[in-house]
Amino acid sequence: MALQFREAHAAPDGKRINEEYFVLENAGAVAISTAGLQVVSARKGKRPSVLGVIDPGFMLQPGEKILVISGVPGKKAHGDPPARDGMRSYHLFQREGLLRGAGTILKLAHNQVPVAKLVFDPAAPGGVGAEESPAA
Repeated sequence: MALQFREAHAAPDGKRINEEYFVLENAGAVAISTAGLQVVSARKGKRPSVLGVIDPGFMLQPGEKILVISGVPGKKAHGDPPARDGMRSYHLFQREGLLRGAGTILKLAHNQVPVAKLVFDPAAPGGVGAEESPAA
């Protein structure tokens, strides 16, 4: 998959979801549009849930990374969103955090076909765990 999760950071508590973020990278050779991708969350052995659709989305050029933040940018109660030099940010406008502990599976999908997949492991470098079986 050309679109890859490079980092995942859970919010320190359930109310500060602007502090939950992911780093996505286009590891492919062509630009990628995320417009219309579904955000899908699951736990191992559980049925996945579609949490929303990325709209309007963003373009990622080859080798480019972006911060994807779970919360709403204008909600101070959600905490301060992170910023990194040279990296754009995109907010998902979720009402609650997506990472529900170790083993949370997060996918970006187009017509139910996964485009990017993350298995959250807070103990792993960057929070990105090892790929699990294709049935996950």
